[in-house]
Amino acid sequence: MPIKYFAGVDVGSLSTDFVIIDDNATIQAQIIQATGVNGSLSAEQSRQEALNSLSLKEADLLGIIATGYGRAQVGFATGKTTEISCHALGAHHLFPKTRTVIDIGGQDSKVIRIDEQGSMLDFSMNDKCAAGTGRFLEVMAQRLELGITELGAPERILGDAAQISSTCTVFAESEVISLMARDTPRDAIVHGLQKSIVNRIISMLMGVGIEEEITLSGGVALNRGLVELLSDKLGKPVNIPDLPQTVGALGAALLARRHHHRAE
Repeated sequence: MPIKYFAGVDVGSLSTDFVIIDDNATIQAQIIQATGVNGSLSAEQSRQEALNSLSLKEADLLGIIATGYGRAQVGFATGKTTEISCHALGAHHLFPKTRTVIDIGGQDSKVIRIDEQGSMLDFSMNDKCAAGTGRFLEVMAQRLELGITELGAPERILGDAAQISSTCTVFAESEVISLMARDTPRDAIVHGLQKSIVNRIISMLMGVGIEEEITLSGGVALNRGLVELLSDKLGKPVNIPDLPQTVGALGAALLARRHHHRAE
């Protein structure tokens, strides 16, 4: 009997992620690439790369769910849905005891409380500005003349933290410029920026309630310094997927599989 394959594509502001699973919900391919200026093109390129990696054809995918801010641009999708449900389902699949999901993407951040099946119970979302997101960190890294990996190095949060009162990208950048003009140590500025993001996450968590286990998704989950600060602040560990960027696409693929079986 031929293997059944399903896929999910998450077109985000910074990256487009494509995941293929089989009928056992086992991940077969994961692709991450920059979205660029054309979400439709990046979605198509990521699909072809994923198919090629498994020597599959387009017809081999029995369902494709698109999610992310650019999901409307994905013409080949058989369905489209919000990223909240996808991150909830993807995080639950990777860590079945997950009850709280923190997704920090390129342009927004979300805190999602889920049940034992991975369904959303409540959520809080910051989509009014890029505060505390991947784009926020990129801007700050450039201002501090650091690579994004250097910015997230745990050793940069060992000393004192500079006071950063704003998480708005524009105002926080002004604060960073002022701190640099006063010869504030760069690591102290980095520490202050990381603390400001963690405090914002904690505020969002308090709004929906914190339940264990906690799983972090989105590219910012690769920021090891931020993860350490968040875990310390919560007083409990935080699950980090091997490829946190693809959690939403994984959830979309799982939804595609579910829709297929319901239609049978």
